[in-house]
Amino acid sequence: MSVVESHKNYDPRLRIFYYLVAAVILLLMVGLAKLQLFQSAEYSAREIQQNQRRVLFPGPRGNIFDRENRLMVGNQPRFSAVIYLAELRADFRREYLTLFREYREAVERGEIEPNRRAQNLEPRARAAVVQRYLDQINEITGRERVIDAQHLNRHFHQRLLLPYPLISDLQPDEYARILEQIPLESKIQILTASARHYPHGPAGAHLLGYVASTDELPLSDLPGERLMTFNIHGTTGKAGLEREFNEHLQGTTGGEIWVVDPSGFRYGSPIEQRSPVKGRDLVTSIDLDLQKVAERAIGARTGAAVALDIRTGEVLALASTPGYDLNDLTPSIPRSVFAQIEFEGAWLNRAVQGLYPPGSTFKLITALSALRQGVIDPDSTSFCNGRYQVGQRSFPCHSRAGHGHINLIDAIRNSCNVYFYEHSLPTGIDSIAEEGRRFGLHQPTAIELPYETARMVMPDRDYKRERHGQAWFPGDTANVSIGQGYVLVTPLQMAAFTASLARGESRTQPTLFRRPPEAPSRQRTDPIDLPAPYLEALRVGMEAAVENGTARFAQIPGIRVAGKTGTAQVRAQGGTLHLAWFIGYAPADDPRVAIAVMLEGTELADNYAGGTTAAPVAREIMLQYFDKHPINRMENSRL
Repeated sequence: MSVVESHKNYDPRLRIFYYLVAAVILLLMVGLAKLQLFQSAEYSAREIQQNQRRVLFPGPRGNIFDRENRLMVGNQPRFSAVIYLAELRADFRREYLTLFREYREAVERGEIEPNRRAQNLEPRARAAVVQRYLDQINEITGRERVIDAQHLNRHFHQRLLLPYPLISDLQPDEYARILEQIPLESKIQILTASARHYPHGPAGAHLLGYVASTDELPLSDLPGERLMTFNIHGTTGKAGLEREFNEHLQGTTGGEIWVVDPSGFRYGSPIEQRSPVKGRDLVTSIDLDLQKVAERAIGARTGAAVALDIRTGEVLALASTPGYDLNDLTPSIPRSVFAQIEFEGAWLNRAVQGLYPPGSTFKLITALSALRQGVIDPDSTSFCNGRYQVGQRSFPCHSRAGHGHINLIDAIRNSCNVYFYEHSLPTGIDSIAEEGRRFGLHQPTAIELPYETARMVMPDRDYKRERHGQAWFPGDTANVSIGQGYVLVTPLQMAAFTASLARGESRTQPTLFRRPPEAPSRQRTDPIDLPAPYLEALRVGMEAAVENGTARFAQIPGIRVAGKTGTAQVRAQGGTLHLAWFIGYAPADDPRVAIAVMLEGTELADNYAGGTTAAPVAREIMLQYFDKHPINRMENSRL
């Protein structure tokens, strides 16, 4: 009997294995589908980020003009000899192989240890290649520049797509010779960038300001925000109008997107380009002629001068000395230049940042307050014998012999201290301070300039108690009445006060914007709110001061000028320094221009006085103004 053996080809235990294989295949298919259908965009973006780079180029800044459209700040070409390291790839490789052969032969000869210098071969090769190109420039220009190997190495690793500067400050004649002598096939390129240019040198340095280099360029809607980005250095405003209107003047950034290989070298042409666009221009209210005259009249002395259009508040001149040549600050500030400006104290814009006791120019505020409080009227008199006793202290008049019996007009004409000492006490410090605040002397003017000080002081009882922990005394009031003591103001504030007084209003908003003739005035119309005869007495007193009083050196033949001088003292250098002030406006009967001048004695020997030191500066500015804006001098004159 045969035995039939039965054999099963299917083992149930294999079913589990089949299920596992099917599950793995299904999982792989799901993963593949996810990658293909849902994450392909993400991986494409990563690929783009890895093989594309963005390069940004700053737009040129806009120009700044004076009120007559004369260029005050512009751009001029700045030439650089550069080379793109990406174009030297083959040169780098050949130089590296040469250095490597020399290294290997030196090792074989036993002259050096193995691996001692091998790690430096690539940077040395790059420096040698680039130096050869720089030597070509040196031969043409006569320079002896040497490559900074560390700087080159940083540029290679961090800014490979940007041009490497061989010489960044080519002079025009060097630029011309290089263009003439460098072969067309040379890899050396001449780039033309724009640098700030100030055609009038130091004129208006503080109000115009300067720029500094920056990598932070405005991007607006440039594509490629997720790409690795390289910036060509741009500029940003650091002071003056350059800073205040930086966004207005700043150009629109341009850019390029390049495809690069894994080493970061670019190839081909940019796949996208956008040209930079110049910034917007700015037309100011400044009259360049008046600005230059103001600075020239102050000369080598320390001080400030401000001229305002009384009707509009436009700043016609805003001078501060000592100054500096703005061209010395571009494209960067050398250490020696910075140190010199620092030493001279020239960074300070004294017109808007300098704080000074206003001296006798403040007597007009004291008079306005006394008139408002009914303490005096235009006919009120005092007797000046050269001194005035307040408590245990005797306060002097600038005239030791005294002025005798004197009324308000003569007190302003002759700047009699005693008249204002006497009438300030019943007026009271709180009323005087309130009058100063009425004209805005307690706060910044909000002119369109950065860093205007906010530390001015219009003192009252609360101020002294909070700041010094002391009560207010009558002697403090006497001091403030003549612009001494705690009161501190800026020259711009006093110019604005003068313009307000000339219009019979309490506020003037100074502006550096040129206003079209048809534009409505920006000035507030808050009246001084005193009877017309009172204001007329002040005007007559100021006009008399110029005709035959303390401000005689401000006279202009054929033009009626109203003015007030002041001489203040400050303690310094173990003695007393003098500040010379003049404020005024003209014509007296049809006010057009207001002036404030402050000159700061810097040595104990500086014998400054408002009438002899500051008034002549104001006269020069007004002469220039009326030469440009003539009036019928015969009808206007009282001289």
